[in-house]
Amino acid sequence: MTALDLLDRTIASLPIGDPIRKALLLIRAQVAEQEDTINEARQTIEKMEEVIKKVTSPANRIGIFLGSPNRETVQIVVGGSDYYCNVDPRININKLKKGTRVLVNEAYVVVGELGYDLAGPVAKITEVIGNDRLRVGQDNGMQSLVLQRSSELLKETLKAGDEVRVDSNYRMAMELMKRPKSEDHYLDEVPELPWEKVGGQQEALQAIKDAIELPLLHADLFAKFNHSTPKGFLLYGPPGCGKTLIGKATAYNLTAKLKDKTGQEMKEYFMHIKGPEILNMWVGESERMVREIFATAREKRKEGYLPFLFIDEAESILGTRRASRFSNILSTLVPMFCTEMDGIDSLNDVVIILASNRADLIDPAIIRPGRIDRKIKVNRPTKEGAREIYKIYLAEDLPFDPALVKSAGSVKAAVEQLVDGLIDQQFSHRDENKFLEVTLRSGRKEVLYRGDLISGAIISSVVERAKGLAIKRAIATTQEEGISASDLTLSLNAEYSENDIFPPTDIVEDWLKLIDYDAENVVRVSPVKASSREDRPAKNRAVI
Repeated sequence: MTALDLLDRTIASLPIGDPIRKALLLIRAQVAEQEDTINEARQTIEKMEEVIKKVTSPANRIGIFLGSPNRETVQIVVGGSDYYCNVDPRININKLKKGTRVLVNEAYVVVGELGYDLAGPVAKITEVIGNDRLRVGQDNGMQSLVLQRSSELLKETLKAGDEVRVDSNYRMAMELMKRPKSEDHYLDEVPELPWEKVGGQQEALQAIKDAIELPLLHADLFAKFNHSTPKGFLLYGPPGCGKTLIGKATAYNLTAKLKDKTGQEMKEYFMHIKGPEILNMWVGESERMVREIFATAREKRKEGYLPFLFIDEAESILGTRRASRFSNILSTLVPMFCTEMDGIDSLNDVVIILASNRADLIDPAIIRPGRIDRKIKVNRPTKEGAREIYKIYLAEDLPFDPALVKSAGSVKAAVEQLVDGLIDQQFSHRDENKFLEVTLRSGRKEVLYRGDLISGAIISSVVERAKGLAIKRAIATTQEEGISASDLTLSLNAEYSENDIFPPTDIVEDWLKLIDYDAENVVRVSPVKASSREDRPAKNRAVI
């Protein structure tokens, strides 16, 4: 009973007119005021005690939950050290997940659960070990680590090359990082490209067909003769003659053949690799990229794709190990590539196609039988081959000069007339068509004409220039226009006169990439500067 309660009972027992009652009422008011003051002071003191307790109590540590060996204790890692800890009874151990953060007090008792961290270093998976462990490395060459999977990652399908976020203690893989689109820069789109759309390379196409289509169409015969299928191909020859085009046509047609044979839906996965994309200054990084490329190809095969590994300018990354300024890198990169090639199953896993202008610079270990089994020369198109390529680019659905079509009788006849006239002009041995003078070791000199240096890339550029002239004329006249013979002639002259596609010097090594001569027999190569080119009429000179 409080003092106020005693006063209230005493006051109630006295009569109303009693003077003592009046004095006690005054005393009660004072006691009530003092009690209010004491209560306010007590509350202030309690708040101060709470503040003092907060600022003087030790900080709680944050750990990573690794597992629970029994119902009463858990295993955590704090600052790189492992602990077996008791758990606050108010926390349900069964609800803790691997990889989540936990709050640990000064007695190393788990007193709270903080969920997954949202930040941390990123590492790349180099190997998947079982269902709950991963081997990871980093781009800067850090040593490999073996990590556990967090509870969330146990549900994910992981593979070598994927990136995961790791906890700061490097004990647990926390989250699968989505691949940035830039990592798919190897992937190249393969258009609808049947063999008929590749002109002027009948011998090369036939060699490819024999190597890849026969094993698929006549698998029983190959098995009966125990005849192995090739693992890879080398397409070599002058630039601009269709090596990349043939590679894409191979991908399209081989995939189509497999679709027809198996009846299953299948799509090609064309990985277009350029040399500078692989060469890297960090030790071991180039080799890691090669492993990743092959691992990606194998993974895509498991997903139902037919992977094609097309390496352009192969001599830049697979060159002889003493012939390059990157010899330190190539001394390990070439063996790594050989090892990966030895681990594939011919056409069933990955189809490897190398392309090079200088096949003589590729390391012999790469192009030996058993690795790159077929070496296919992609020559410059002949006169008939150039005719085929012109007809492919001058498709009949293009607009042609109405007067030409009318005089020829049909679009097809008009195209034939245009192509015949252009071929005769390009392949004739006239002085204005002289282009190169080659001096051989024997002392003999040979002259190469425009037609001797023809390529599919030149033909494509000539046709595109002619289209540009026709478009300009249509804009200027606002009338129905089309490609004419004069457009093609002007474009042909402009293509060679600009000389952008040929070396401007007389360095023999540069020219040997473009002409099919034995390097040992060539002493000097020099462009022919015929005066007739300078003096020809202005109507024949055009720059587009």
